[in-house]
Amino acid sequence: GTRSKFGAGHPSRSCPTNGIGREIDAQDGWLVIAVGLVRAYLAKGSYHSLYYSIEKPLKFFQTGALLEYSTLIYHPKFLSGIVPSSVVLTSFQVMSRVFLIWAVTHSVKEVQSEDSVLLFVIAWTITEIIRYSFYTFSLLNHLPYIIKWARYTLFIVLYPMGVTGELLTIYAALPFVRQAGLYSISLPNKYNFSFDYYAFLILVMISYIPLFPQLYFHMIHQRRKVLSRTEEHKKFD
Repeated sequence: GTRSKFGAGHPSRSCPTNGIGREIDAQDGWLVIAVGLVRAYLAKGSYHSLYYSIEKPLKFFQTGALLEYSTLIYHPKFLSGIVPSSVVLTSFQVMSRVFLIWAVTHSVKEVQSEDSVLLFVIAWTITEIIRYSFYTFSLLNHLPYIIKWARYTLFIVLYPMGVTGELLTIYAALPFVRQAGLYSISLPNKYNFSFDYYAFLILVMISYIPLFPQLYFHMIHQRRKVLSRTEEHKKFD
């Protein structure tokens, strides 16, 4: 069945027909971003400030992923509290990306030309093209080994690359956030409530310390399980 191929909890499992269309649309979206990056690089002859060439499709398709995973909230297993750890980790990953796009990169214009932005954009783009190709072929019951291998191997480089870009971008935004008092609420006010966005971003950076290893080693574990099972099938074939 499809469960073993791309894991429990993915929204497409509930309706394979609708799922195929959704995965292809998402895959096409990330291909648009990849092509946009390549075209901008060829036109400029430089990798600096390529973010501006793909800003709109990046915001659209990554925010769309948040809507996709929000459907899991209404899944019976979610409501009963029985949720696979992979769903929780992936949902965190999606939410953190949307936060980075809107609350950091969009809100702090000064960081948009940073090379660290390009670092996480490239990592996300390659990861998502592979991931949605994997889901699409799984739903079609025809998964080429090279796509399965790429899904469970390239993350070894892409995940650290993406996280490095994300952390460096948040770090680059800190002085501008502090100077402008962005999204901060100071006392006194009628609600007797204060919020320091600068401190919040530092906490976000610290949260990567426990959360990133969980996601990374979860994928390492999945890689061993999935690729070793594939090797066993090959032996019997």
